[in-house]
Amino acid sequence: MINREWHLLSRPVGWPKPEDFALVEAPVPTPGEGQVLVRNKYLSVDPYMRGRMSAAKSYAAPFELGKVMQGGAVGEVIESNAEGIAVGDHVLHFFGWREYAAVDAKNAVKVGPTAVPAVTVDPEAVPLSAYLGVLGMTGLTAYAGLLRTASFKEGDVVFVSGAAGAVGSQVGQIAKLKGASRVIGSAGSDEKVKLLVEEYGFDAAFNYKNGPVDEQLRQAAPDGVDVYFDNVGGDHLEAAIGSLNQGGRIAVCGMISVYNNTEPAPGPRNLARLIQTRGRIEGFLVGDHYDLQPQFVQEVGPWVASGALKYRETVVEGIENNLEAFLGVLRGDNIGKMVVKL
Repeated sequence: MINREWHLLSRPVGWPKPEDFALVEAPVPTPGEGQVLVRNKYLSVDPYMRGRMSAAKSYAAPFELGKVMQGGAVGEVIESNAEGIAVGDHVLHFFGWREYAAVDAKNAVKVGPTAVPAVTVDPEAVPLSAYLGVLGMTGLTAYAGLLRTASFKEGDVVFVSGAAGAVGSQVGQIAKLKGASRVIGSAGSDEKVKLLVEEYGFDAAFNYKNGPVDEQLRQAAPDGVDVYFDNVGGDHLEAAIGSLNQGGRIAVCGMISVYNNTEPAPGPRNLARLIQTRGRIEGFLVGDHYDLQPQFVQEVGPWVASGALKYRETVVEGIENNLEAFLGVLRGDNIGKMVVKL
């Protein structure tokens, strides 16, 4: 059997280009003691991967040149040398961007009908791909960022940028389910704006391409904002600071607007307003909040299974299209979680 896998050939400058990558054929790995061999079924592509393509020091080690990249994946175990995981089980792991992976059992989490999570989730209601999104890392990111980092409380007015994406769409819905008085989202198309209001239950939404963000936010949130969940940065962050109520909180999850910049982007020009509002800005990484995982599954799992929390996926077929799917995330082509189906 042949294992196709994506390698990083050179570190992108600005927007990643196809010549920075290569789809390489390699032998299928043999699992060692304590390992399982997984045939990946779904691969995750996420904005944070752009940072790992750079050699700059960050919270995660950069991808190595000439070697296979990494990312979230869920697949079926086809060979096992580990106790507690059997052939036929499905596992979530971090060795994506490839068709087959040999994974240490300690780094594989069983999902689906053979798993024993904190709550039983109907496998018919929750497909495997959901464990890369709504019940996976992106879901926990939304949950931890809103409830812990932003210290959300009932009655808050919440603004979410990149609100039609995998994280943003879940932030807004969790806020509504937890009693937000008003939830506003921004997105990059009229279609996504309609989705936010009509399907995800946001109280208001706007297309940031249709006019200045600060003006559109003031119209959508005339009484100001208590919580801003930032996925975009740039003019969205400045607008949120301008609309922040006293004691307002800003959770910085991502800044996709600057990921491909070759020069430093100017910061918000109105930071002094944080003094007036006693506002707080705090960045966070989901990896610091995995202690919330049982609570997250316990609370969000039934919402997903019952349809109370809705989600979308943009599915791209074939590992040969993995790079294009990733570039699509940077362009904002996806609605909800972008996954690659193998």
